[in-house]
Amino acid sequence: MSHKESSVFEVLLRMHPQVEQSKVLIKEGGVHLLLTIVDTPGFGDAVDNSNCWQPVTDYIDSKFEDFLNAESRVNRRQMPDSRVHCCLYFIAPSGHGLKPLDTEFMKRLHEKVNIIPLIAKADTMTPEECQQFKKQIMKEIHEHKIKIYDFPETDVDEEMKMIRKIKDRLPLAVVGSNTIIEVNGKRVRGRQYPWGVAEVENGDHCDFTILRNMLIRTHMQDLKDVTNNVHYENYRSRKLAAVTYNGIDNNKNKGQLTKADTPDGMSPLAQMEEERQEHVSKMMKMEQEMEQVFEMKVKEKLQKLKDSEVELQRRHEQMKKNLEAQYKELEDKRRQYEEDKATWEIQQRILEQQKLEASRTIDKGKKKKIF
Repeated sequence: MSHKESSVFEVLLRMHPQVEQSKVLIKEGGVHLLLTIVDTPGFGDAVDNSNCWQPVTDYIDSKFEDFLNAESRVNRRQMPDSRVHCCLYFIAPSGHGLKPLDTEFMKRLHEKVNIIPLIAKADTMTPEECQQFKKQIMKEIHEHKIKIYDFPETDVDEEMKMIRKIKDRLPLAVVGSNTIIEVNGKRVRGRQYPWGVAEVENGDHCDFTILRNMLIRTHMQDLKDVTNNVHYENYRSRKLAAVTYNGIDNNKNKGQLTKADTPDGMSPLAQMEEERQEHVSKMMKMEQEMEQVFEMKVKEKLQKLKDSEVELQRRHEQMKKNLEAQYKELEDKRRQYEEDKATWEIQQRILEQQKLEASRTIDKGKKKKIF
């Protein structure tokens, strides 16, 4: 697969209300995978964390909006998919379950994006503590009816075993490290402790390899499909349903009752009228673009018909000339044949006459000898 054919996969990392975006190109076995990583540094660090999830939800909605606008254009040949396909929500290894902020954040996002809960810094807990912490988190997720990413069912036994293994280990406990350490003559990525080394890519130490394989190998396409078929379609349906017959967006006008609540001190009626006019203007522009495209297509079709007609006429004339040339050639051959036939017949008659005369001469000679 060339770089032009490389897949694009968006992953949202919940770490901290700014939204920072970076792109990473992964090359493995000749395959190029372009990852867009979206980080939110500062999340939950403020004293007042009211609505601290708003920048994240706004970012996800803005990507849906961009895709919807691109999809609504007349020319849709190039539609880059910049939607967020997965949210990795990191949970602090407190050992006491989810915080109210964790619960509220996932509730705000579970209808917009595929959420995969993770336990950060899993090496700060013993295996027993980590296992108990996982059970507590999953229990609270079910109690609060939080919808995390649902792995698809399959009829293949090996795939079902792998999916059950991942489900049993949710939330995944991960360890991060930028340090390369040598262990038993082998260089590994991990963290050095007095009691030993916590290896990032060792399945007995953490679930990092399971997470990596799931994201970029086994379930990447399903995450994208769920985003497109479920989350994006829900957003699209809500967005289109919010627009009334006169172009007013009910969601935008919800709660705008006073002049002070509207932008620039504009009254609600004036703002509604402005939005209506803007919508009408967009519709007229779209209609003009469609008419232009239709007119262009009609002209192209007519030109193709004219070109086809000219080509058919040219072929007809060429075939007519070829037939006339063949007819003339056959006539010449027939005439030549008639002439050759007449000449041959004359020659045959002359030969017959000569034979007859020669026979008579022989007969006369014989008679003279007898007498």
